[in-house]
Amino acid sequence: MLNAAESVSPSSPSSPSSEKVYAVIMAGGSGTRFWPVSRASAPKQLVRIVGDATMIQATVARLQPYIPPERVLIVTTAALAAETRRQLPALKAEHVIAEPVGRDTAACVALAALVVHRIDPQATMILLPADQVITPAVDFQAALAVGVATAKAGNLVTFGIQPRSPATGYGYIEIGAEVSSHSGISVNRVARFVEKPDQANAEKYLAAGTYRWNAGIFCWQAAVVLSELRQHCGWLMDALAPLESAWGTSRWTTVLDAVYQPLKRISIDYALMEKSERICVVTGTYGWDDVGSWDSLYDHLPADDQGVISRGQTLAIDC
Repeated sequence: MLNAAESVSPSSPSSPSSEKVYAVIMAGGSGTRFWPVSRASAPKQLVRIVGDATMIQATVARLQPYIPPERVLIVTTAALAAETRRQLPALKAEHVIAEPVGRDTAACVALAALVVHRIDPQATMILLPADQVITPAVDFQAALAVGVATAKAGNLVTFGIQPRSPATGYGYIEIGAEVSSHSGISVNRVARFVEKPDQANAEKYLAAGTYRWNAGIFCWQAAVVLSELRQHCGWLMDALAPLESAWGTSRWTTVLDAVYQPLKRISIDYALMEKSERICVVTGTYGWDDVGSWDSLYDHLPADDQGVISRGQTLAIDC
């Protein structure tokens, strides 16, 4: 396995059909900002917000044919697992993994990486949220292919979005030296991660041109991210170690519940991404929106002659 100093630049992305790549979709969120459409039993990712498909169905669809359904896994909650399987019948039932309790993204990443590594020790995995709007799919898949090539060189890859405004609701990534460029898709070292800024700093980041919105999408070899987690967040990997032998057995649910309940909450950003020395960022050319509130739908749905945007049966009074 490569040491951080031995990480190399990616070669040109290979064709989608030649890659053994898995996708892990994080789908455990509650989607409270889209109440009343989004509720505890049917959060944002499981309802139709934009288009005719639910958000999780759209997320799986935009991965194809690059990643077929048999290589897609979902990490969700125990309460949402059955509905997730119902909405995605092409997925293997065991590939919908139910966390017994939410323990933030580091635990989710570690759990998914352990499972993917058990399925295929040579696998590269893409990790992405279930509730973003990304278009067109072909451009997104092209960026993913660059990310996969970069990950296969031993790097941990995150995906950044060229800022369109001085937004204060996103974390930012400051880019460093360019590693490579493929058809307008650039790969850079990460200089630093920045928390959600105030308005003044957001305006500075936009003007500088060297910052990206943090899309919360990642790519890495399963073996590499497990190694990095053991180095930088060893307590988490020690706690989850019993899962390796439990996957695929009748003990899985019992062991998962036992190891998950005592875990401390920590995000993958704090646990790993801000500590590792092998982080790269891919800046794609696709359109991206995390659709974080009702206001964001002005960019995605048509308005009536009064400028009102709605979904479903709606009575608009003085809107």
